[in-house]
Amino acid sequence: QVQLVESGGGLVQAGDSLSLSCVVSGRTSSDYTMGWFRQAPGKEREFVAAIRWAGGGLHYADSVKGRFTISRDNAKNTVYLQMNSLKAEDTAVYFCAAKYGGVSLSRISYDYWGQGTQVTVSS
Repeated sequence: QVQLVESGGGLVQAGDSLSLSCVVSGRTSSDYTMGWFRQAPGKEREFVAAIRWAGGGLHYADSVKGRFTISRDNAKNTVYLQMNSLKAEDTAVYFCAAKYGGVSLSRISYDYWGQGTQVTVSS
C-alpha cells in the first residue's frame, strides 16, 4: 500500500504562484510514476503533470505547460507541483496519484490517490 498526503492549497489571485506538496509513504519503489491531477466542479478529473520517481519521464498537460513544474525529492519522499502565473481556470481540487510502471496521462491507470487539496484562483 502507498499513502499520499497533499498540502499547500489555498486562495490566491490570478498571476500569483502556489506550491503543492505530496508526501509519499508505504511500499514505494523507484519504478513508480507520480502524477498530479485536478478536478473542477462539474468536470472530470484531468491530468496535470507526471514524473518518474527515479527521475525523468516529465509530462505536462498543454494547459499548464510553461507555468507548472513537477519535481520530486526522494530523500523527503515528497513530490511537488510549483504553479506559477495562476489563472482562474486553474481553480480545482488537486490530487496526487501514484502508479507502478511508466508514465500515463489516464487517471484510471493510477492505483493510489491522496485526499486532494483545494486551489482557488480569483480573477
